[in-house]
Amino acid sequence: MPAAITIDNLTKDYQVGFWRKRPYRALDRLSLEVQTGEVFGFLGPNGAGKTTTLKLLMQLIFPSSGRAEILGRPVGDVSSRQRIGYLPENPYFYDYLTAEELLTYYAGLSGLDGPARTRRVAQSLDDVGIGAERRMRLRTYSKGMIQRVGVAQALVAEPDVVFLDEPMSGLDPLGRRDLRQLLLRLRDRGCTVFFSSHILADAEMLCSRVAILVRGRLVAQGRVSELVAFERRGWELVVENVPAELRDSLRSRGVTMTALSNQRFTIELPADGPPEAIVQDLATRGVRIVSLNPIRATLEDYFVTMVGSAPHSRGAIDE
Repeated sequence: MPAAITIDNLTKDYQVGFWRKRPYRALDRLSLEVQTGEVFGFLGPNGAGKTTTLKLLMQLIFPSSGRAEILGRPVGDVSSRQRIGYLPENPYFYDYLTAEELLTYYAGLSGLDGPARTRRVAQSLDDVGIGAERRMRLRTYSKGMIQRVGVAQALVAEPDVVFLDEPMSGLDPLGRRDLRQLLLRLRDRGCTVFFSSHILADAEMLCSRVAILVRGRLVAQGRVSELVAFERRGWELVVENVPAELRDSLRSRGVTMTALSNQRFTIELPADGPPEAIVQDLATRGVRIVSLNPIRATLEDYFVTMVGSAPHSRGAIDE
């Protein structure tokens, strides 16, 4: 099966400065492929070049060199436009339209008409959790609600590929949970989701593969399980009702304990031994076991490492 998105040596240079212009490389020879039906995370700190990449793929700006294809066609190909959805980083819509009116307009641009358009508008708003507010003017919406409407307009035509630039921005925890579930439903129906983010927890939960961009350059890509050292580093045990003498005894044996409240503590256990023995010992002494969790490296740990090790120079144009 051909890749849904192919990017080959995509580069974007800007001329910056006032009197004396100088070249600045915002994106440096980016190459990657995104397979059909996967959720792909495009990660990087602010200013890494993520939005520049998405604007190039949408042809809002044009590359200095390199090429890209979406659904096997060059970016900008008219025949593939109806199969693509896009959410910009900071969506802005006409204040005096309602959400229903806005989506009706976008659905019409995508070729939908009649009952099919009405049905898709209603379904898209239901999917993002916009209820009776859909008949209110957008100028009354909060930032999070505008973000939900932006996601709905990206999905109203049931695209085969959807590009989302920082889709979690402005959403509360409930909204982020709803969007995660929506993206997984899109994946299950075969839609390819390409989203940029610096919220690494969401990417770790959603993505089969990720790419990390730092200062315009791709520094890593692959499956999350390949990029993150998921080996267990130890155990975190949360307990309650630990007698003072037992706390002193544990600390004297070199066990690290941190007080969460008057009665609740975390205990860090090493990875080289099974935790069951100490858990059973504590339970027999009347200690209440709240939780036991492995301590692992996360995508955030890897991200910080890669950002720290990336070259600090940016803007030089190498031939």
